Amino acid sequence: MSRLARVFTFGGMDDRPSRLRRLMGMSLGLIYLFYPVSEVVDGTVSGAQAVWRMAALAVFVAVYLTVVLGPRALDDHPRWMFPLLGVATAMGAVFPLIFRSPSWLTLPVYLVVVYAMGLPPRRALLGVAAMAALVVVEGKVMGADDGTLWALVLQVVTLGVLFMSVRNTRVLVVQLRQAQSEVARLAATEERLRIARDLHDLLGHSLSLIVLKSELARRLGEQGSPKATGEVADIESVARQALAQVREAVSGYRRRRLSEEIDGARSALGAADVALTVRTRGTPLPEDLDGLFGWAVREATTNVVRHSGATRCEIDVSYGEEGAVLEIADNGGGGAYEPGNGLTGLGERVRAAGGNLEVEAGKQGFRVRVAVPPPLERTAEMIADRLGE
Repeated sequence: MSRLARVFTFGGMDDRPSRLRRLMGMSLGLIYLFYPVSEVVDGTVSGAQAVWRMAALAVFVAVYLTVVLGPRALDDHPRWMFPLLGVATAMGAVFPLIFRSPSWLTLPVYLVVVYAMGLPPRRALLGVAAMAALVVVEGKVMGADDGTLWALVLQVVTLGVLFMSVRNTRVLVVQLRQAQSEVARLAATEERLRIARDLHDLLGHSLSLIVLKSELARRLGEQGSPKATGEVADIESVARQALAQVREAVSGYRRRRLSEEIDGARSALGAADVALTVRTRGTPLPEDLDGLFGWAVREATTNVVRHSGATRCEIDVSYGEEGAVLEIADNGGGGAYEPGNGLTGLGERVRAAGGNLEVEAGKQGFRVRVAVPPPLERTAEMIADRLGE
């Protein structure tokens, strides 16, 4: 059974109203019992006939309330509940004929409420139509006047449609709550992915620098060079910075500016004996692109330090009417390229900003190119992507 069927309740939805509240609500509808009861009260029926009628009415009400106050939805009912509903239907159809009184034609009203609230729309509609036809046929058989007969038919149809609408509204409310829960879950998942990407980028860069400086400090220490102490101090400084950056990233406060990342790249590449050249053209980058390009510089230079074996690296940044472009290239050995978590996460960020990420690996080295179109074109592309989805 679907989750929707499980959370839908006969008298409500997820808020699970008490049985007492449902009993009070359904008791208001027992006013229709006034008509068969009035025959006994005003003396129209007396003696054993009156006893039989009250007993039959009591049994019908007991069965009706058992169905109404039973498990939350008809789909959740135990098997014995469906025969019980059949018994109630049979009593609602047979009692008017047995007692030969139009007053008992009010019983199908109760059956319509049960059908409309507990059955799927198509089956409920069939039930409403069947009860309306039952009222007409039995009313004609008993010779009920047309005014009373059509008034009862109108009440059967009206209440059936009304309670079907109530049920559909409640189902929509449940679906809306489920959709809201799903949106919240997806938002939490996206936030976890963002934090995971941030931590990967932060720790990957910092730990690579720590490894390089540790190796350098070990070699200097083995040679007895006094520079080893300075390298150890640098390791301590990088570790402290990494800790601070992780805290800021988890808190969501850190803004990774391009100038800061270029300074960090210069330090990391210098420790790896890689010469860095930086060229910038055009106007200053907007804040969102500044942060995006900062991430790209961090990830690309981390790959240079880890994998390329390069001796030279170039960073080229331009921003103008044609958009923003960042290129990071080295002269490493190149070779086979398999995107890792860092470049995959960078690609997701670039696409979210409406841009494109290109990665090339060859004999001439490794190149990362990030291109983001102007704001108007970027907005149009993002809208087109959304419409395509």
